[in-house]
Order: sequence, then structure tokens, then C-alpha cells
Amino acid sequence: MLPRPKIVAFDIIETVFSLESMRPRLVELGLPGATLELWIASALRDAFALSITDRFSPFRAVLRGCLATLLSTHQLPVEEDRIAAALKGMAELDPHPDAHDAFEALASQNMRIVALSNGETSVTEKLLKRSGLDQFVEAVYSIDQVQRFKPRREVYLHVASASGVDPGEIALVATHAWDIHGSSAAGLRTGFVVRRQSYPSVMHRPDVEGKTLLDVAQALIAV
Repeated sequence: MLPRPKIVAFDIIETVFSLESMRPRLVELGLPGATLELWIASALRDAFALSITDRFSPFRAVLRGCLATLLSTHQLPVEEDRIAAALKGMAELDPHPDAHDAFEALASQNMRIVALSNGETSVTEKLLKRSGLDQFVEAVYSIDQVQRFKPRREVYLHVASASGVDPGEIALVATHAWDIHGSSAAGLRTGFVVRRQSYPSVMHRPDVEGKTLLDVAQALIAV
């Protein structure tokens, strides 16, 4: 049986905070609502390409570039002020309904909680403060500090080093299989938030999984 993790590191975008509030912002730019998933997938693709070639650019810049490409593809004007206004919504995302309960459950067991995001540190801090989740989080870690995107192992190992624990004493909670795979390869424990998706058989299996954030938190507590 695996030992209970000392630290639970939460992925932020999509795992803790929903992207749904960005959909109407894309529609305001003239894009179809269904573009949201393509936009985020394209941004992650480009972020991974940068990381695998040892280059770096802030995630906001990557999001901006992919949004401009989508606008061009749909023969819509690429207007910097409108794009910037839309991207402000990334700092105004709403948490998933069970996020507070999940964080509270872990904190009640004296399990340390940190945030680990591919987004900028400042944006993550704003999201946590705006939602009230900051009261549970002892530290915010991001790609800013490593100049690489998850799932590069350097990002996960930075959290372990900065937190003063071994990688195996951290559990990464995410709703992205690639994040679970990457953190597992770096030696972390993992908790997968299912949210109506199946887990790819080609990737490292999560140590625990659940339908919601609270399910995964309770599974980690029960370890």
C-alpha cells in the first residue's frame, strides 16, 4: 500500500477552475462556441512543442497566438485590443462546485496543499484569492519558475525541491491524462479527476481516481 502523501499539488486550469466562462468571450469575438476546446488543445500543443525543444514563452502568449490563428482561420479580424480583453477572462474563471470541499477535506487532515499550473503565477494567485481557495494553499508553483511547461519532469521536481520533500511524498491531482502521466514519470503519486472521460491505456495509470475533486481528495485521505 502506498503511503499517504504529505503534499497534494493541484493542477489549476480545468482541474480546479472551469474554462466555461471563456466560451461566451470567444463567441463575442465571432468564433463558434465549440472553438473553446480546440483553442485550449492548440495552446497546449504549442506549449508542449516549445518545451520539448527547450524553448519557453508565457502561456498567455501561447494562448494569444492560438486565438489569433483561430480568428484568421475563421476569416475574422485579428484585433489586439479585443484579444487582450478576451484573455482577461483567464484570471476570472470560476472554480468547480466541489473544489472548496475538496481543499477543506485535505486541510482538515493536515495535508499540505499547493497549486501547480501551466499558467502564470500571478494569474493563479488571482484565481485562488478570488475564489477564497487561497486560504488552503501554502504555495503557488508555475512554469514561470522553471521556464518549462508540464509535463516536463523539471516542473514536478521543482515542487518537490521547493517544498522540501521527496517526489514520492507529493500527489498531483489533475483532470488531464498527460499531467498524470508526466508527474508519475517524475516519481510523484497521482490522482485523476475523471469528469466523464476515459483514461488512455498507453499512459502511466493514476494511483487513485474519482469522478470529482472531492472523490479524489477523499481517496488520497483514505490511503
